[in-house]
Amino acid sequence: MSIAERMMSRRSLSSPRVSSPRAGVLCRALTVALLFTTPMGLQAKIDDTLHYEPVAPTIEQARANILIARQLQFTHFRDLQINDELSSDVFYTYLDYLDGQRIYLTQQDIKRFDRIKHQLGSALKTGQLQPAFDIYNLVQQRIIERLEFALSVIDQGIDTLDFSKDESILLDRSKAEWEPDTAALDQLWIRRIKNAVLAQRLNGTDDDTITENLRRRYEGQLKRAYQARSEDAFQAYMNAFAGMWDPHTSYFSPRTSENFNINMSLSLEGIGAVLQSDNEYTKVVRLVPGGPAAKQGQLQPADRIVAVGQEGEAPVNVIGWRLDEVVDLIRGPRDSTVTLEVIPANASDETMTKTIAIKRDEVKLEEQSASKDVIHIDRNGRDYTIGVITIPTFYADFQAMQAGDPNYKSTTRDVRKLIAELKQEGIQGLVIDLRNNGGGALHEANDLVGLFIEDGPTVQIRNANNDVQVLNDDDPSVAYDGPLVVLVNRMSASASEIFAGAIQDYGRGLVVGSQTFGKGTVQAVRPLNHGQLKITQSKFYRVSGGSTQHKGVIPDIEIPSRIDKTRIGEDALEHALPWDQIEAVPHTRYFDFSAIIGELRKRHEERFAASPEFRLLQREIEFLEQQRQMETVSLNYEKRKAEHDRIETVRLSIANARRELRGEPPFKSLEELDEWQDAQAADLNTTDEELDFIIREGGQIMADMLDLDKRMASILEPRQLAAQASPQ
Repeated sequence: MSIAERMMSRRSLSSPRVSSPRAGVLCRALTVALLFTTPMGLQAKIDDTLHYEPVAPTIEQARANILIARQLQFTHFRDLQINDELSSDVFYTYLDYLDGQRIYLTQQDIKRFDRIKHQLGSALKTGQLQPAFDIYNLVQQRIIERLEFALSVIDQGIDTLDFSKDESILLDRSKAEWEPDTAALDQLWIRRIKNAVLAQRLNGTDDDTITENLRRRYEGQLKRAYQARSEDAFQAYMNAFAGMWDPHTSYFSPRTSENFNINMSLSLEGIGAVLQSDNEYTKVVRLVPGGPAAKQGQLQPADRIVAVGQEGEAPVNVIGWRLDEVVDLIRGPRDSTVTLEVIPANASDETMTKTIAIKRDEVKLEEQSASKDVIHIDRNGRDYTIGVITIPTFYADFQAMQAGDPNYKSTTRDVRKLIAELKQEGIQGLVIDLRNNGGGALHEANDLVGLFIEDGPTVQIRNANNDVQVLNDDDPSVAYDGPLVVLVNRMSASASEIFAGAIQDYGRGLVVGSQTFGKGTVQAVRPLNHGQLKITQSKFYRVSGGSTQHKGVIPDIEIPSRIDKTRIGEDALEHALPWDQIEAVPHTRYFDFSAIIGELRKRHEERFAASPEFRLLQREIEFLEQQRQMETVSLNYEKRKAEHDRIETVRLSIANARRELRGEPPFKSLEELDEWQDAQAADLNTTDEELDFIIREGGQIMADMLDLDKRMASILEPRQLAAQASPQ
């Protein structure tokens, strides 16, 4: 039986999908609507797939569309008009959302929407949603066709696929052209299936299991395609529209609004991960500090979730699922375990997945709390005692604060106590670790800066009307007056950037690490008649006048990171608001590092050049970069196996080099390495020793500062120091 015959056979067996006469009426209505805006000939193609019941817009959605258009034009920080140019951008962004990898539609399909492309602007102003719904319905039908085709290929047997040809496949098709026609798309899908089979074979999976895995994946996606709802089309379209202003402006459907409000109140029992839709995948945006996923250690930002499993049950494929439904699957009772199958952020191929088991729990405030440590550095016979304070997030127990509890927890209150304890231990310098701190309460960032300066402005906030509000520290007392180093990385965002930027602008300390995220905007959630709109209404600026938006904070001394800056960070997002500058506000400059920064960098570079840990980090970064630069993979078994073996050998070599540095025996095989990593992840008391050398380097830079300029011992004059030390 041919593939085409098998496809027809599958459809004839799918009688529940044909359903009621209403399906035929709606499908005919869709056909008529499309014929007004597209060339003749589309009707026959749509009539081939009468099983899909097209979705249609509602009056509530049309009203919400009009409200969203008004809010975006008149209250968003960015001044952007709804015109023909925007119409075209919305069109292509919407298609990217629906078919981001160019695997469902053909160039013939795209040409049919040429007229619609320039009509969306006026339609968006007036709530005319039918053109967008026409596009959505056609894409859903094409998805069904593709998945039926894929299942037919699987039915013929994966043993019939030829892996001896010198073929390859493009890994990321987001910038590729759509295939010209259905025949070309068929060949693309056969290559996609071959790629999936080959990847699993090389990982030791037998053909029966591979067949079952692929069938379950495609049938799950097919089932989801037939369950499309009107709200799916509306939310996708509104987010394509709202995203033209900036990536943090988005529409929440009533169901998504409910999830958002639950998350904001922190009453969610789950894994502690912030998720978002990324085309047909659910992507991890960030991990909540102190949450189950962060403590488990395997799930990472930019990982994409492909399946979710409950205890004792087979995993459910969630590719193509709505975000709220994926959230519902992951959410569950405390102490139960959820299993996630993910495509790792650093995977060179979407067929390369790993499975992660996470025990659900509440995210407890005390587990997000700041913590302290002490490191000792021997410098030419002199021992330097350096304090380290790690701040996972900027938190405050608002309920306890409102209840009048004098001992309520907050970042600033906790750090003040830790500083006092470290002073008792005789520290000569302090390192504040803000790596992976995604932000939090703005007033805590303001108050925390106040612990290290006498008084003055900390951040500027400008709204769409160019009104500027300046937040100040009005308390002249200083909790810590000595030398300071702030550690940051690409995952340091928002409030972390405000703190690091203020410390840098005041010359209060050195910022060390890698360029921060660049999230310098403020959003507000506004209710609609149908759902909510999260809209960017203002922007953060440093006291020196430069925005933290897009550019983030550039460290004084740079340390490379494993994190892929091309995928994570504000400047990696479409339509991100640009960096700009406003007037600086008067502020004190405590130290001028220009006289010693060159020598500090020189000493740092010499230490790292001699550091086996740093050489290993560089080797790992280079390996990851090589993986990221791979644009295609071979579908020839022998070539693919050789490349697979090379990658696995490098992985094992890097892992064993790290074992050697720790004085531990090497792993004999990758299987042993994987088992060890699983055991480490299951032990919630395990610490990440791999990055400890960066904290130690922060201490070394601190010792260098004290060596080069004794004046950095205190920002206060002796008289002020004595006054602050005296009991009040």
